[in-house]
Amino acid sequence: MTEQTSAGPRLEVIELHRIEVPLVRPFETSFGRETVREALLVRVRTDAGDGWAECVAGREPFYSSEYVDGAAAVIERYLAPALLAAAAGEGRVGHGVSTGHPASTDGAAAAIASVPAAAAVGPALAVVAGHRMAKAALEAAVLDAELRAQGRSMASCFGAVRDWVDCGVSVGIAPTLEELLDEVAGYVEQGYRRIKLKIKPGWDLVPVGAVRELLGPGGLLQVDANTAYRPADIPLLAELDRFGLLLIEQPFAEEDLGSHVALAAACDTPVCLDESILDRTTALDAIERGATSIVNIKPGRMGGYLESLRVHEACLALEVPVWCGGMLETGLGRAANVALAALPGFLLPGDTSASDRYYAEDLTEPFVLGTGEHRGQLAVPQGPGTGVEVREELVRAWASAPPVLVR
Repeated sequence: MTEQTSAGPRLEVIELHRIEVPLVRPFETSFGRETVREALLVRVRTDAGDGWAECVAGREPFYSSEYVDGAAAVIERYLAPALLAAAAGEGRVGHGVSTGHPASTDGAAAAIASVPAAAAVGPALAVVAGHRMAKAALEAAVLDAELRAQGRSMASCFGAVRDWVDCGVSVGIAPTLEELLDEVAGYVEQGYRRIKLKIKPGWDLVPVGAVRELLGPGGLLQVDANTAYRPADIPLLAELDRFGLLLIEQPFAEEDLGSHVALAAACDTPVCLDESILDRTTALDAIERGATSIVNIKPGRMGGYLESLRVHEACLALEVPVWCGGMLETGLGRAANVALAALPGFLLPGDTSASDRYYAEDLTEPFVLGTGEHRGQLAVPQGPGTGVEVREELVRAWASAPPVLVR
């Protein structure tokens, strides 16, 4: 076990802020339609400064069993008190706390060892089963505070190798084919380097074929089913081969690795897993079984950025490409995702879109697509922590409930 002895920041107060941010257009997937992003923000106050993070849980428990009301409740009643108690017992978050992982010289272990405060969050919260998205928000807020105190960026902590990352865009299910094509054409004009289409039974072969024709044979195109299909649909899904897709993402239930194995054997299009991948162990299991050859890394789903680093390192060693998924994050969550996407194993464009893809006004300074040689890319934040500042006036203006303080 690797013992961390560096003093971390002294945790004093944990704040929960609930906000509602209007989307510039409705976003529809196989599990629902959203017009507003209801976000839960976590702010930790420490003697070394504050840290902010965003919980990626949605308004309703349709995509995931986690949702905003539940995340707020479990943090207020269980997770925040557990973290504060652990911090009080040690004096400072992370001081003298074992990370629970073997000593190693790989990139993930080095990054984790350099942030003992953030590395202590997971063990402190392990008493509560599940609730990875809620735990991830607490870890990210502590990580932000710790790195700001150190004057280090998330990108440098994670081991980023790029200053710019390629951007893809996720396109929801449209009311009509014509509206879908208009939307995709707009994103192509803006410079996005990859299009991802949401699909579901009855909205698959025709829209995918139409978008392939629009993009031409060289355009990067992939599809995401969000578990909407059943094993009997494997022949239909194999027909997607003719469209030259980068990948088909999570067509079957998250527990159903067997059907993903069968699909991978039945088609040429690479199968990518999203909801099935909860951590390094499940990622390795799915890869070894042949259920996936590409992994979508979403830090909230994996319980935090530190576990995401472990998944990335494992996939890199196996030469399995990864990419960074999105959850309609504001600029706060997007900043950390862009830093993660700058790691060497992220070989495919992620869902790290510019701010105006979702929001007319963002919670931070907006992320804007680059121009010239950086067309279709986002700059990796270089400032301390996330590298962005939360616009607290918007937190107040968009508040949907009074802030909750846990001491």
